[in-house]
Amino acid sequence: MRSVHVRAASKEYDVLIGKGAVSSLGTEAKKVCPGALKALVVSETNVAGLYLDTVKKQLSEAGFEVSEYVFEAGEQHKNINEIAGMWNKMAEAGFTRTDFVVGLGGGVTTDMAGFAASTFLRGIKVIQLPTSLLAMVDASVGGKTGIDIPMGKNQVGAFWQPSLVLEDTSFLKTLPDEVFTEGMGEVTKHAFIMDVELFDKLEKANGSIRDDEDLLEEIVYMNVADKASVVSEDETDNGRRQTLNFGHTVGHVIERDSGFTKPHGICVAKGMGIVIDACVRAGTLGSSEAQKMKDLLKLYKLPVSDEITPEDIVKGAMNDKKKRGDTLSVILVNKIGNAEIKKMTAEEFLKFLSA
Repeated sequence: MRSVHVRAASKEYDVLIGKGAVSSLGTEAKKVCPGALKALVVSETNVAGLYLDTVKKQLSEAGFEVSEYVFEAGEQHKNINEIAGMWNKMAEAGFTRTDFVVGLGGGVTTDMAGFAASTFLRGIKVIQLPTSLLAMVDASVGGKTGIDIPMGKNQVGAFWQPSLVLEDTSFLKTLPDEVFTEGMGEVTKHAFIMDVELFDKLEKANGSIRDDEDLLEEIVYMNVADKASVVSEDETDNGRRQTLNFGHTVGHVIERDSGFTKPHGICVAKGMGIVIDACVRAGTLGSSEAQKMKDLLKLYKLPVSDEITPEDIVKGAMNDKKKRGDTLSVILVNKIGNAEIKKMTAEEFLKFLSA
């Protein structure tokens, strides 16, 4: 089993990656949550039927009293009502500050479990058990938690680092193809902004990494290591961590305007494609380099464009949490493996997109 150590300013913790990692949950939970008596497993309807019993058994055999909270799958359920349900479940079970939450699922679940933990009794521990590729390479690592409101995605939340992340790559076998493809949106993003070696490995794999267990585990490990390096340098998104938002400023608007029915990773891929084209028109990215990036997205069955207008992008982006005062932090890639944070006003961003 591979391990990545995250050294965030507020907490250090391990991400354990490998086939069968979930079998160590009980043992590891006792290590990182000493004194805990109770655990709440948060999951959603698509995942609970597959893994909830296994996870509860692991925790029960380790001596924990286990409760569960299962919500309807889908981004549209990432809201305050479900968080209130988690709070109530913990209160009814008599949780104290030594107890903990387990997030079992994809990015929606890990975000919500983390947010519920960060706010109950002003903060209890959370262990993340991501089951999707997107959650493994991105959402479960770094401590960003939150929920959506009608005005935008993840507009309410907190930075709350997990105490442990267990990434069982055998979980990926049960993912529908479209959900695995969605996760590749975040994988390719990491390659574009910081990791030429990852880009080359993905290109060489020619669109096929899912059936090679060793390669898939390596890809997950590389992505986690990339994200950990950024989080360790900038936990609260005020510097380098903003580069992880490549494609997100546009992608979040597309996602929100769909009523959160379009998958996050697909929207991010569209956002990256739109920004890549704008960078070429602005003269900051060479056309051959841009074509290689878009070809990689297509290789992994990701879209590179959307019908959204520049005006609608800018209007939506001005409500995004990445806005600072009157400016947006727009992430550009000038060459593969090198991202830049560019401050733009609404007018400058519109001009950039419309050039």
